[in-house]
Amino acid sequence: MGGVRGILLNSSVLFASDDDENEDTTLRPGADYLLRKLRYSKVPTGLSYGQCLSAPKANLLQELATIYSYNCFILSSSSEDNVMSEVTQLWGDDEGSFMHVISSCREELVHNMVISGWLIVMLGSTGQKSTIDAKYVSASGVSSIFSINKLEELPIIICNLNKKARGKESMAVGYVMKRSREEDFAKRGAFPLCPTDNGLIFLPLNYELSISSQLQQVNAVLHKATDEIVAVEMGSSAELANKITFTRNMQELRRYIECQSDFCVIDPFSNIYPVLDRLKIQQILLGLETLNIKGRCKIRGAHFLKVDSFNNPNLEQRLVEAKLPLPNIVKPQVACGVADAHSMAIVFKVDNYKDLDVPLPAVVQEYVDHSSLLYKFYALGGKIFYAVKKSTPNADALMKLSQEKGRKPLLFDSLKSLPIAEEHPQTGCQEHLNANDQHIDLGLVTDAADWLRRMLGLTIFGFDVVIQEGTGDHVIVDVNYLPSFKEVPDDIAIPAFWEALKEKIDSEKSKQPAKAS
Repeated sequence: MGGVRGILLNSSVLFASDDDENEDTTLRPGADYLLRKLRYSKVPTGLSYGQCLSAPKANLLQELATIYSYNCFILSSSSEDNVMSEVTQLWGDDEGSFMHVISSCREELVHNMVISGWLIVMLGSTGQKSTIDAKYVSASGVSSIFSINKLEELPIIICNLNKKARGKESMAVGYVMKRSREEDFAKRGAFPLCPTDNGLIFLPLNYELSISSQLQQVNAVLHKATDEIVAVEMGSSAELANKITFTRNMQELRRYIECQSDFCVIDPFSNIYPVLDRLKIQQILLGLETLNIKGRCKIRGAHFLKVDSFNNPNLEQRLVEAKLPLPNIVKPQVACGVADAHSMAIVFKVDNYKDLDVPLPAVVQEYVDHSSLLYKFYALGGKIFYAVKKSTPNADALMKLSQEKGRKPLLFDSLKSLPIAEEHPQTGCQEHLNANDQHIDLGLVTDAADWLRRMLGLTIFGFDVVIQEGTGDHVIVDVNYLPSFKEVPDDIAIPAFWEALKEKIDSEKSKQPAKAS
């Protein structure tokens, strides 16, 4: 298949000082970034250094190799042949080329490797690169030597080489999200720099480089824009798009995307806005009524009420009119992206609302007795996965917990801990339902997932379902964009993730001629 099948990072590009004998172990800017990005790229990676490298530097390279699960190779002072042979034995002799990344001052490392079919990436002077090109240009007239000014540019070189080797079948997906989320996906194998079975190559977008030039290299962008929200003004009357302030970097990305009418975005910013607003989602879920058939259990959203003030004298009457008997669960209207979006409360009496410490405006939802079971559903394209988790107990158990706390409302952060009674400890999730949990109607929930996909226009999303005791109603209590779906085994979830992205890109490509006409 060709492309890049292994990468050697020379010590000269990792350390700030090019002098091997210098004992300063300060890493060059971008070195830590590159080491992290290549770790889960599925491209074998190693660190190389000469025999004259100072002991402190050599020791640090060995430590880094252990941390990132890399190999270390020691370059002979006379020839690189031994290292090239060692690399081939360790990483295999499959189709493709090995790559050595060196600084521009290490021309002596070029000769043997280039004539042996290796690729050379030089960090530094483009002028020196041109001089070396003249000496070692391949017989086909195509240079095996590339030049970069920053280490952050290397993934772009690798992506383009792998894309070219794969041909028209390949598609590059640029992705951007907060570091912790990216690493969670990457360690599960979701973002390889080598092509997946369906031809996807994943390129991390870097705000230190020109966003527009990076986006010109990819076929689609996968983003988690909610990771880069600075503020949301839910109290204003403006359109939702105008209530959200993103970081400067995300604003630049959004501006570029909006100027490219034929550019594939997974998913468009306008499609994720409803997921940021709990009130909007509740209003959308009212449409689930069209799926319900007489004689079959019902699927619906929770009853709800928007509240702008907890001291409204008519609040009790409004709760009654909204079919919200106590207890209620109170959530901020903004669903994610800001610090207090997950600060919630369970309220047991109307007096609890006075000076309630939940950000306003808020959405009051009915509290559904659901036997402490929460069904987490994940939609990856047209495929649906689910897991079962322990949840909060029924209202009577929560009432006892409230009484122990002086009959006060139960305040909690839903990302950190849920109010759980002692007799209902939280346990781990399950991939599949137990035999005694078969009362969930998977066909009905699948219909709801398809309906939500059409209504929201999202490729990958999740939603939580609880089953109401007594009625058997399937109640959707939360919807979120690009969840981690970590409860689904990686060998099942990651290929489905790739397939969902590929289907989205193909679908958008098929629309382009229609747009042009």
